[in-house]
Amino acid sequence: MSDREFLVEANTQDILKFIITDTGATIQEAMRMFYVSEVYEKLENFDTGLYLESPAYIYELFKDEKKNNGFVQKEI
Repeated sequence: MSDREFLVEANTQDILKFIITDTGATIQEAMRMFYVSEVYEKLENFDTGLYLESPAYIYELFKDEKKNNGFVQKEI
């Protein structure tokens, strides 16, 4: 496993914990929600660099995606 793959996996595990804590979802439900999200797709794409961000930041993107029914790139 490469360092990048490790970071994706570590971030994913933390994000799944956030989903479970915030929503009361089971692990299977949390996995279904996250693994089909656009944020997860971007997390797995090393070209985006999202895997270098904190799990909390990535989770906020995930929550925004769910709230807006799609991924929205925030402008700085």
